[in-house]
Amino acid sequence: MLSGLLITGLIYVLVSITAVALVPVGELAQHGTPLLTVVERGAPNLPIDTLYPFIAMFAVANSALINMMMASRLLYGMAKQGVLPKPLGLVHRGRQTPWAAIVFTTMLAIGLILLVQSVSNLGDVTALLLLGVFSVVNVACLILRRDRVDHDHFTAPTVLPVIGALACAYMVGPWTGRAGSVYEIAGWLLAMGVGLWAVTWALNRAIHARPTRIKHPEDMT
Repeated sequence: MLSGLLITGLIYVLVSITAVALVPVGELAQHGTPLLTVVERGAPNLPIDTLYPFIAMFAVANSALINMMMASRLLYGMAKQGVLPKPLGLVHRGRQTPWAAIVFTTMLAIGLILLVQSVSNLGDVTALLLLGVFSVVNVACLILRRDRVDHDHFTAPTVLPVIGALACAYMVGPWTGRAGSVYEIAGWLLAMGVGLWAVTWALNRAIHARPTRIKHPEDMT
């Protein structure tokens, strides 16, 4: 995984260097699609106007598919943990896929597409929420160090999760120039998640007489 991150980071750096070498930074900032401008300048004979819509459609579809798979499996896992309503943990008998979570996330995505006018805002909402999650994950790495185990395991240098948490938290703030509608959409999604948790908490206490908490993986066998 670390090798993949290093290779990806290197590719991003090389693309950035190539972009500023072909087109001045000030001119790049004036275009809505900077990479399209770089390709037009670097390969003027390439029919990029014809190819670009297909490239963009493939990239968006691929990202959407990955996000949908991640979201459905995340809801399934939280339902199995008893943090979200139990029906979201239903699995198809033949395909062994979490069909209820897939249907829920699909309907949620369709609703967002119909209600949100700008598709770019949805991308900004995804980035905002992921940055928030990454900030919490880095903090969790510091907290989990308190647990003592009997076997050797990898421990990241303390400075790395600290920098990661602070950097992600900084990029979540409104000073980054995000539109206010992005924070509004993210707030509604968070409120929906809290509402589902509250319903689950009430049902667990009223019907099953058990607490709503994250279980240890060994307790789920």
